[in-house]
Amino acid sequence: MGGNGGAAVKILVKLGGTLLDDPASKLRLCQQIARLQASAGQVTVVHGGGKQMTRFLSERGVESKFVGGLRVTSPDVVDALLKVFTGSVNKELASALVAAGVRAVGISGIDAALAEAEQLNPELGQVGRITKVNPEILDTLCGAGFLPVVACVAGDRSGAIYNVNADQMAVACAAGWGADKLYFLTDVDGVRGRDGTALAELSSSDAQALIRDGIATGGMQAKLNAACDALEHGVGEVVIAPGAAEDILDTLSAGQPAGTRMYKG
Repeated sequence: MGGNGGAAVKILVKLGGTLLDDPASKLRLCQQIARLQASAGQVTVVHGGGKQMTRFLSERGVESKFVGGLRVTSPDVVDALLKVFTGSVNKELASALVAAGVRAVGISGIDAALAEAEQLNPELGQVGRITKVNPEILDTLCGAGFLPVVACVAGDRSGAIYNVNADQMAVACAAGWGADKLYFLTDVDGVRGRDGTALAELSSSDAQALIRDGIATGGMQAKLNAACDALEHGVGEVVIAPGAAEDILDTLSAGQPAGTRMYKG
């Protein structure tokens, strides 16, 4: 099915919400995702939308509260989560992909119990930790030539809805689906080392050392932990790359260096 003549390569692309806020940036990425699907065969996209969510809540007079980088998710926020993540952000991305010639299908972790979760911490409200991935819907869609676009919302067997960190959703889906590669497209140029320059390659043990020594903090610390988790669970290659760089997905799919390539070791 892929243009590589062999078995289809499974690639999961995680798009940060910041990249989706600019229509021109979104269009360029969607065109690249179309080319990636044509060459690789099977592509799934997982997206965030935190910036859009904060804006939506603030327009309605709801202040966003964060604990340890995670958004406290009250019932009001769950309602916004569905409207923004599974609604406007998901469908606008799916429609931009359709415009780029891709048969995109917008779903969330709730659909077909793709991502089952449990409450992470009562203090955070409906923030979830994924406990199980049922990847059949991804295999079914990709196998028929569709491209799943997954919003980072999960559920459980009793009908509860959970807000899930988008990096964690990407890792869980990549591992559960058996992805060969996971590309985190972010608003930074890669992982910075001790001297402040972006690293071309990084082992999982060196990533943990950057966290331990306080070099990688905040969002990058969370991303590195997620990337190490993906490598630990069988994803062959993880790249943290600048989503705004010109033709970034073309560069990555051609095997050329960009961002920081992570490997288990």
